[in-house]
Amino acid sequence: MDKLMVFSGNAHPELAKDICKSLKIRLSDALVGRFSEGEIRVKINENVRGKDVFVIQPTCPPPNENLMELLIMIDALKRASSKRITAVIPYFGYARQDRKDQPRVPITAKLVANLLTTAGADRILTIDLHAGQVQGFFDIPVDHLYAINIFVDYFSKLKIKDLVVVSPDVGGIKMARAYAKRLSADLAIIDKRRDSPEKTEVMHILGQVKEKNAIIVDDLIATGSSLIEAIQALKKAKTKEIYAAVTHGVLSGPAIERIDKCKDLKELVITDTIPLANHKKHPRIKVVSVAGLLGEAIKRIHFEESISCLFD
Repeated sequence: MDKLMVFSGNAHPELAKDICKSLKIRLSDALVGRFSEGEIRVKINENVRGKDVFVIQPTCPPPNENLMELLIMIDALKRASSKRITAVIPYFGYARQDRKDQPRVPITAKLVANLLTTAGADRILTIDLHAGQVQGFFDIPVDHLYAINIFVDYFSKLKIKDLVVVSPDVGGIKMARAYAKRLSADLAIIDKRRDSPEKTEVMHILGQVKEKNAIIVDDLIATGSSLIEAIQALKKAKTKEIYAAVTHGVLSGPAIERIDKCKDLKELVITDTIPLANHKKHPRIKVVSVAGLLGEAIKRIHFEESISCLFD
């Protein structure tokens, strides 16, 4: 492990420390600050020549600052002759714009992929991309991990009976099916349809949810509107207790206020791919850690071992 080094930007130093703890190594020293006018200042304070370097930096809010920090750190490490640089991006920002679904819109996921490659990243390690095809936007290897096993362990301990796993939209069926299989639960899908431009969306629930306990699974919660709509639809269908398992807790705008008002949500379980600020903490929001998963992936990448068992 003497050739392995882990650095962190300012996006989520706590997660980087937890990953280092799981690897039983110390977090390497780097200055990541600001010049007086606000430009990002980076200085690597250790010798990285010939080392296998991992940079922990989710591109969570503020995404522009965190992404720029990551790019500049990669550039500094490349110019300091690191043998290999792996960008560990637990939450990959700008991934929601992954295709041209309207005229004259960008594909930001591809743009960010190009920026990371140009900066000098040799490999990407990430968790639960918003769309799997983003892996194909890179010309360097991408290791795409899933938080499913962390959530399954958590909910298995709760021993919830009469369980149904719910996908909040048609796009999340594959993920929901995987959860249902591991939890030995039924599967349901919420199909949103707009009757006309003037009318609001009508929810159709495909699957049996009446008198069952539900877990809504998704990769991301931003303002929380989709989650609250799904909960309201399930309650109307006479579902009993409702939980939510969401990998990335962006929780922007009125999200916390909506969760506080929605008494039908028993618990929202998120991971620490994004730091949860103090003002966003809530009694019904539970955080589970991905540090062990990322630590194991980093160790296997470093020793050139297979990490396919972590993809399950």
